[in-house]
Amino acid sequence: MITALVWLRNDVRFQDQQSFFNACKSYERVVAYYTFEPKDFEKTTWGFQKTGKFRTRFNIETLQSLQLELKEKNITLIVEKRSATVGIPHWIEDLNASALFFQKEWTAEEKLISNAVCDSLSNKVQIFTHYDQFLFHPDDIPMDIDSIPQVFTVFRKKCEKYSTIKSCIPEPAILDKKSLLAAPFTIPTLEELGFASFDTPTHTAFPFLGGTTSALNRITDYFWKSERLSFYKQTRNGLLGSDYSSKYSPWLANGSLSARMIYWEVQRYEKEIQKNESTYWLIFELIWRDYFKYISLKHGNAIFHLGGILDKKYTWDSNSEIFLKWTEGKTTEPFVNANMIELKKTGFMSNRGRQNVASFFAKSMLMDWRMGAAYFEQQLIDYDVHSNWGNWLYVAGVGNDPRDRKFNIKLQADRYDAKGQYQKCWLQNTLFE
Repeated sequence: MITALVWLRNDVRFQDQQSFFNACKSYERVVAYYTFEPKDFEKTTWGFQKTGKFRTRFNIETLQSLQLELKEKNITLIVEKRSATVGIPHWIEDLNASALFFQKEWTAEEKLISNAVCDSLSNKVQIFTHYDQFLFHPDDIPMDIDSIPQVFTVFRKKCEKYSTIKSCIPEPAILDKKSLLAAPFTIPTLEELGFASFDTPTHTAFPFLGGTTSALNRITDYFWKSERLSFYKQTRNGLLGSDYSSKYSPWLANGSLSARMIYWEVQRYEKEIQKNESTYWLIFELIWRDYFKYISLKHGNAIFHLGGILDKKYTWDSNSEIFLKWTEGKTTEPFVNANMIELKKTGFMSNRGRQNVASFFAKSMLMDWRMGAAYFEQQLIDYDVHSNWGNWLYVAGVGNDPRDRKFNIKLQADRYDAKGQYQKCWLQNTLFE
């Protein structure tokens, strides 16, 4: 059978997925491939694993869900834990595949692997790549990448005025059952990937499973059953519970949900239920997500540099004891501590919390902001290279914030945790463990 291999990375879904659509349209057999890239579990210069236990478990759940979904479409999902630079050439040869499809990544480490994979393949293998992680596709924005504005509002207004958002890609037709591979492929366990099994506290703000099915259930619940979308702008700065915000970021981060899928569901909600400032604000946040992706496209490795995209010369500290106090939630600020303990124990933290702990780290403790970004990279379920490093740049004053603000932590705590319930939840629970 004429075979194509679809390499999944941060687009782990079947719906609204360009690679699957193109491959299924032109090839008799389509085989999907995902690997837990060994480099993603190595330690950084700061001593953290690039991928920690929370995101690893979430990705395992995502793959388990996808494997079942793809089987119904007669597509085999191969999951490994060796480098794609080894695994993909092996499977291309073993399957006698004539094409490879994958989503473009442009940050340095991901690009290095992409280039190595492509260089290892025979000229007889056709390679098809595309951008598939944006709300506004790069072909549709009203500016060159080199002209991406340094201020978000300028970018947003131009895109809203001059750009359109593509429709979701239709699901391809189901392939012949003969296209399934005979051998079953197991998904590595948490233990096989180097982590002990663990339980997340029941009061986590993110109690959801990985995978598109779980993501769509969340949309059904948040949009259609509870209609909480109508109040998103008023509640999005909350701290406790699963419903103060949409919680879509983990599914967006690994691509089990696309920004377009959310956008068009919001459009339907506005027609059938209500259109207000809150429904717009969810799209506003999706545009922020796009913006940080375009910033990294424009500035490349500068988003990882100490001086950031502005090349500012600040004096930063890197004292390991001070840093440990921040990660362990043992600073002088109870509000910071509560947020850091939540992150340590659940892999999640609210947007309001992230801004506060990052500002305290960079602006009050004067610590090297890259250490904080690296710790977030390890801990967060919803880590996304562009949003994480873009937000840290922004808060540290070396990115896209023209005001270079510093948060007043006590005022923030008084405003967003006036009764101290959030702080009690995480600080008191920790005392009795």
